[in-house]
Amino acid sequence: MADQQFQYREDAIGLFNGTTNFEDYFGSMRPGSTFRQPELAETLERIADKGPDDFYKGKTADLLVAQMQRDDGLITKEDLADYRVKWREPMRVDWQGNSLYTAPLPSSGGIALAQLIGMKEQRAADFKGVELNSARYIHLLAEIEKRVFADRADYLGDPDYSDVPVAKLTSPEYLKQRAAEINPTAISETEKVRPGLESTQTTHFSIVDADGNAVSNTYTLNLDYGSGVVVKGAGFLLNDEMDDFSAKPGVANAFGVVGSDANAIEPGKRMLSSMSPSIVTRDGKVSLVLGTPGGSRIFTSIFQVLNNVYDFDMPLEKAVAAQRVHHQLLPKDTIYYDAHAPLTGEVADELKAMGYTLEDQGWLMGDIQAIRVDGTRLQTGSDPRGRGVGMVVKP
Repeated sequence: MADQQFQYREDAIGLFNGTTNFEDYFGSMRPGSTFRQPELAETLERIADKGPDDFYKGKTADLLVAQMQRDDGLITKEDLADYRVKWREPMRVDWQGNSLYTAPLPSSGGIALAQLIGMKEQRAADFKGVELNSARYIHLLAEIEKRVFADRADYLGDPDYSDVPVAKLTSPEYLKQRAAEINPTAISETEKVRPGLESTQTTHFSIVDADGNAVSNTYTLNLDYGSGVVVKGAGFLLNDEMDDFSAKPGVANAFGVVGSDANAIEPGKRMLSSMSPSIVTRDGKVSLVLGTPGGSRIFTSIFQVLNNVYDFDMPLEKAVAAQRVHHQLLPKDTIYYDAHAPLTGEVADELKAMGYTLEDQGWLMGDIQAIRVDGTRLQTGSDPRGRGVGMVVKP
């Protein structure tokens, strides 16, 4: 794993190719050697001592703005001082006696999970007796997912700037209507899968403590190592999250996802993400905590793990490690898989015969980190696709 991670870093240095200060900070890393980040340590100590004001108004803000000026960036000291964190009520999805709490707008993840779960429940008869990750199972997932991404592209954005019809998009009546469009035996024509309403590399950790409190936290740099720019003197990387905006309606971002004016770039606006940190409760008690990086693959990955746990009764480790696939409306009729669990053999042949294009996406699909709580017993599930570790620490 160390050699693999070293090569990953080497690839990143080649990617930025001297255009940023990435190599200055990470070029000396070697397998087996101690990697030290004294600037980052000082930044964390300042924030711990002085609180959030240090980041938005203090020395860390000064260092960040100085880096912006060195690289002809746009963020000013005033921008940082004017920023305000917003609390938004988590999305809640009730199904099978469970309550799923997950990310609200401006992440698309919560609405997407509500739609995925709701449409699957509406098509329960189609899934009955269907083997996990069989050709039929994967086709049914793709039929649901393409409709979720059609809605995502047209309706979702920062709720402070767009009147997003959340209640309509997640209502039982609407999901029943959308589910009725699904073709269980053949591929729906992509051109005919339109938004359904009438016109009107990221990190995740999951924690459960001895008292039953739970945290599901996803935070993002977007693509590998973000912009590749380290704030000199502060030691942290700047992200490239602007890619989550729609630079132009109908034009795909780095993950191949299209958007509309609802997610267009505007001053002060928050971009639409896919982050879906999630907590499942049953009878008012935490039963599952999970989340993942993965861009547009985030909520489809979480959806599949939920299916594995609750519909196929798989142990958590196996549910997390199982094969995952992804379909997002565009590219047309394309199902993505990863090298951890390739889509091959008879299942692949059946899907190709239906008209699907199967594609190894070239990178591992997510890195689920999950905890399942059953009374006093804990199961951890760390995705073998990544290098996370699940552990129980006794108080």
